[in-house]
Amino acid sequence: MWQAVAALLVTTVPFVVSQIDRTGWTVTVDSFQTGTNNEAAKAIDGNTGTFWHTQWMPTTMALPHTITLDMKKSYNVNGLTYLPRQDGTLNGNIGQHLIQTSVDGTTWTTTASGSYLDDNSLKRTPFTTIPARYVRIIAQTEAGGRGPWTSAADINVLAAATYTKPPTNLGIWGITLDFPIVPAAAALLTNGKVLLWSSHKPQDYSGGSGSGKTETAIYDPATGTVSRRTVTETQHDMFCPGLSLDASGRPFVTGGDDAAKLSIYDGTNWIAGPNMKIQRGYQSSATLSDGRIFTIGGSWSGGEGNKNGEVWSPASNTWSLLPGCPIAPMLTADKRGVYRADNHGWLFGWKSGSVFQAGPSKAMNWYTTVGTGGQKAAGLRGTDPDAMNGNAVMYDALNGKILTVGGAPHYEDNQATGNARIVTIGAPGTTASVAAIGNLAYARAFHNSVVMPDGKVLVVGGESYPIPFSDNTATNTPELFNPATSSFTSVNPLAVPRTYHSFALLLPDATIISGGGGLCGACTTNHPNAQIYSPAYLFKADGTKASRPLINSVSTTNVAVGAKITVSMNTAVTSFSLVRYGSGTHSVNTDQRRIPLTSTASGFSYTVTIPNDAGVALPGSWMLFALDSASVPSVSKTIIIRAS
Repeated sequence: MWQAVAALLVTTVPFVVSQIDRTGWTVTVDSFQTGTNNEAAKAIDGNTGTFWHTQWMPTTMALPHTITLDMKKSYNVNGLTYLPRQDGTLNGNIGQHLIQTSVDGTTWTTTASGSYLDDNSLKRTPFTTIPARYVRIIAQTEAGGRGPWTSAADINVLAAATYTKPPTNLGIWGITLDFPIVPAAAALLTNGKVLLWSSHKPQDYSGGSGSGKTETAIYDPATGTVSRRTVTETQHDMFCPGLSLDASGRPFVTGGDDAAKLSIYDGTNWIAGPNMKIQRGYQSSATLSDGRIFTIGGSWSGGEGNKNGEVWSPASNTWSLLPGCPIAPMLTADKRGVYRADNHGWLFGWKSGSVFQAGPSKAMNWYTTVGTGGQKAAGLRGTDPDAMNGNAVMYDALNGKILTVGGAPHYEDNQATGNARIVTIGAPGTTASVAAIGNLAYARAFHNSVVMPDGKVLVVGGESYPIPFSDNTATNTPELFNPATSSFTSVNPLAVPRTYHSFALLLPDATIISGGGGLCGACTTNHPNAQIYSPAYLFKADGTKASRPLINSVSTTNVAVGAKITVSMNTAVTSFSLVRYGSGTHSVNTDQRRIPLTSTASGFSYTVTIPNDAGVALPGSWMLFALDSASVPSVSKTIIIRAS
């Protein structure tokens, strides 16, 4: 092991103001190259023209490589910056990695993992504040796969002024996940991995129209690994698309920068589908009760106005126009006209092939998709104004319950609201019931909301005064909706603002991944990362982890509506729920919904019944959760509900 003493950083690289004075620090590495001015101290000497490099001669040292910083006293650490070598060569750039902290140099806590982009730009990994004297990076791969090397021009640690241990009864934000892209869109895959993508560039959207490619990454929660892939086979820049999960659980991505295109991901391959009849960007889509997919709106690209509905049929793999599904009834009164007024519809596939549109316009509507389609007004969302970039979540599909939260009258440059409503729907074509409930504590737009196994909804991120690519009014305190009381509780704050181009999804282990924001090139609001939230139901009152019920087995994982499933448990439980796999982009997630299930018990064997209506239990991939008497959920089992 090798040590060196550090100096104070002096550089023109735009570090954040909370970096720590490194005077007196020492650095320890597993390897460095002698005789080439690449000693460990070069990583903390304040000179970006020098760099540390692991040994490459006379023999090459194998990965992983470790560099450990001893700051000589404890700080309230909340991030790390890593600058790759700046000599025009990429050899040794860190790819897959772990970042760990310690108070004593013996016991280590992992605060971040993931993979960095393979370029020479400054990498910043923020994480939840933790006291530490020691910080280390474990480089597991070389970003370009060029060899078993690691190098660094500069590494520093960021600190907060104060630290208060977060209470577990408000949930805990866990490790940060570093990505090589800024994830503006995400979808949960049937294998439990998370598909992420940006645009034709990893961290910038500009100039993408007609590029015919998309930068993607896949995060595997089981291994913590992140892999990057450039998708060119469908000739589709999938930035700002419509997004749904189809009846097989495949991400179904329409329009965006390449406004007519359809791309479908089967878990291995990207498949080019038929072009839409109408070019679109910023549209919404919804999977229907029979497995077809409906889309409407989208004047952000492909021309403005008349973005009426159309529907894709999996049987024929074709699109059909629905002239009876006009966009006009669901337009907002945006000050920029239809370019913004038909964006990001809150759509819910419902009974008999119908679609309920809950917003963002204050006027709600029903659409039918039989023949040439139809439209009928469903009433106003109470006194709620237009709520662009707000959220709508079906937290109880069995009873048609939808929570709507936040949004703003105009897409940008205006005050968001904290309004909250419960919208209840029944038979297609009937007027929806709307109840005003207590507002959010924080006004927000550009946020995301996620339904949890117990029916609660986490509202995360957003801005009180929405401006794309800005974090100036970021709302960093998430709020938790409790349907039993129709009220909100503030929970532990985010380590990173999640505003425009962010996402949040429920994971199969009942945690929540929240990430992204930015995608604006050299801007200061790019967030190529995510963080995992563990809700309070995963902890005991004393702060230790709760014991979780375990689903030993299920009698079948592929069912029709109305079917019964036998579930074998390791202990007694009190309830079951299904949560449909989610997808998200631009604050829209039309896939997620929760169904509380009825069950009967015989010992630790339970029989649950799927609702006998495909408009409630939409076809596709679902997470089956069992909950004990304390509402602690199991890790889920994936259930496929077949299209009828």
